[in-house]
Amino acid sequence: MYRTCKLSFSQATVCGYPISIFFIVVNEFCERFSYYGMRAVLVLYFKYFLKWDDDFATTIYHTFVALCYLTPILGAIVADSWLGKFKTIIYLSIVYAVGQVIMAISAISDITDTNKDGTPDNMTFHIALSMVGLLLIALGTGGIKPCVAAFGGDQFEDHQEKQRSTFFSIFYLSINAGSLLSTIITPVLRAYECGAVKQQCYPLAFGVPAALMVVALIVFIVGSGMYTKTAPQGNIMVRVCKCIGFAIQNRFRHRSSQYPKREHWMDWKLLIAQVKMVLKVLFLYIPLPMFWALFDQQVWTTLPGILTIQPDQMQTVNPILILVLVPIMDSIIYPLIAKCKLNFSPLKRMTVGMFLAALAFVAAALVQIQIDNTLPTFPSKTQSQAKFINMLNTSLTIKAGQNDLELLPFKASDDYLTFDDSFILNLGPGVDQAVSLPDGNRSTLFSDLKTKPEQGANAIRFLNGFEKLLNVTVGNELFESIVTNNMSGYINVIALDGVQTCTYQLTLGFGSSYTLIIPPSLTFGQECGGIESEMDISPNSIHMAWLIPQYFLITAGEVVFSVTGLEFSYSQAPSNMKSVLQAGWLLTVAVGNIIVLIVAEAATLEEQWAEYILFASLLVLVCIIFAIQAYFYTYIDPTAIEAQFTKREPDEKEKRKSIEMVKKDSVENHNEKRKASHSSSSSSDEETKQTRI
Repeated sequence: MYRTCKLSFSQATVCGYPISIFFIVVNEFCERFSYYGMRAVLVLYFKYFLKWDDDFATTIYHTFVALCYLTPILGAIVADSWLGKFKTIIYLSIVYAVGQVIMAISAISDITDTNKDGTPDNMTFHIALSMVGLLLIALGTGGIKPCVAAFGGDQFEDHQEKQRSTFFSIFYLSINAGSLLSTIITPVLRAYECGAVKQQCYPLAFGVPAALMVVALIVFIVGSGMYTKTAPQGNIMVRVCKCIGFAIQNRFRHRSSQYPKREHWMDWKLLIAQVKMVLKVLFLYIPLPMFWALFDQQVWTTLPGILTIQPDQMQTVNPILILVLVPIMDSIIYPLIAKCKLNFSPLKRMTVGMFLAALAFVAAALVQIQIDNTLPTFPSKTQSQAKFINMLNTSLTIKAGQNDLELLPFKASDDYLTFDDSFILNLGPGVDQAVSLPDGNRSTLFSDLKTKPEQGANAIRFLNGFEKLLNVTVGNELFESIVTNNMSGYINVIALDGVQTCTYQLTLGFGSSYTLIIPPSLTFGQECGGIESEMDISPNSIHMAWLIPQYFLITAGEVVFSVTGLEFSYSQAPSNMKSVLQAGWLLTVAVGNIIVLIVAEAATLEEQWAEYILFASLLVLVCIIFAIQAYFYTYIDPTAIEAQFTKREPDEKEKRKSIEMVKKDSVENHNEKRKASHSSSSSSDEETKQTRI
């Protein structure tokens, strides 16, 4: 049997779904493309356009991300208390789009580059524009975050509970579809050359996300006539604070037995009951930031130094897996669990999601242990290392400490040798020399071996044994400390000696380090003859496939945890606090980022795998706490509770009408009693008269 979808114009639905949600989903897709597209090149913009160092660029980046998850509180208050969700989304989207446009303008170097050298002459102007743009973007994207999801949920009626649940899955799919496309497209746009002096095109990389944000705004406005719009109900936060104070006051004032006992100390008014619903959920959310503390580290810190692929290629794995797993969960896994008659409630799903994230970090720890086995032994703080390179045209016998080395001409020792305070260097009969290693230089004496080259780069150094001065270039980089990201397979080294040139080709991997020895016998021509290459650090050897289990586990945990959390936050929120509770859900993300910083600073663990196990253990502990909370949590129907209070507490007109009716009934009863009394009295007098007669 095939299910057919009918379009109902009277109810404005397609396949049982309101038409309005399609505008909301498209709006969310475009907005997420705009946000993640801009964010994908933001750190590079800080480093290579604004010329900030790595630490400062990273600090500003994380500050910006934190603001994006703190401003939802402001957006939720404005939506539920003042403007309503629809107007809040419209106004803050305008702010958002303006911020994106300002970011694109700030990246145009030609505005202040008067001498056309490719570098802005007034960097303060570009920095100021960038900061203004980022503040507006943080306010816009954060402000609309809690409103869009809640506004989408508002489009469904009570009998469309199943469709509403599916909507949140579709909504999450649109988020990740936008993220996936933007992280692929925006870096490609940045690679284009533009401007008077051809250089990386940041204006285009920021301009396209700005255009998508304008499209998102237009699409949302087009659907205006089809939306179900709930009116705001006054200043919610002020009323909530007063409500809690009122409840606490009455908790202690009405303790005597003459007052009826309430099931909960806040069951006094409708608003108090609504606050009670929100506080119950927020209390349940206390452990949840630990999930986000792990999730935000899913671009594993092991990536820069070990993979056989570029780290940028891993950015798309998470959104791709989400696009695959969300339909599988909704169409196969959840229905199958339901057929098995297992109660897989929302809170149980979230618990499973947290556990899957913990397993992902256990998998990451196992991979890290494998990685550590492939790395060279780096010196500790109390040690130094030395590598011996023979630049003589004769063999050398070297005795250094307990190590005996036989070095051929223009060859190096295979490994670095580790020493403590000093070593004795013996270069032959009667030639002994004690070499001391200065304490202050131990950790920096051989800086090329402190760490592996990051981001898949290769560190290359040259030793010139030729009798004449040589100019050596690698691409556009001059001889000295040369780091290249040329991953095409070969590196071209051009040596210049007057009119004599030659090219040397060396096959590179990812994250390797080489020493190139140029001997006196160097021959020029089409190829350089005689150059010897010595590998100091081997290329990365861990394949991408090792990361698939941990990415799969963390993404499955996200799908089960995050999609369910969005739906749960909406379903358990009272009608006037939908956005507020969505903001509370998003706040757990911001707190999770703070936890990462605290734990990373407090836990001084030298081994990376141990840090992964620490985070996994913390999440398992939190998972157990959350499971206990979930066991005692009672699911509610906010609509039914609000309906009960509405019946219990009629509005002022009904109260006055009821009082008037009571007064009227009281007067009528009093008159009837007087008449009855008078009639009874008259009858009694008549009887007395008759008796006397």
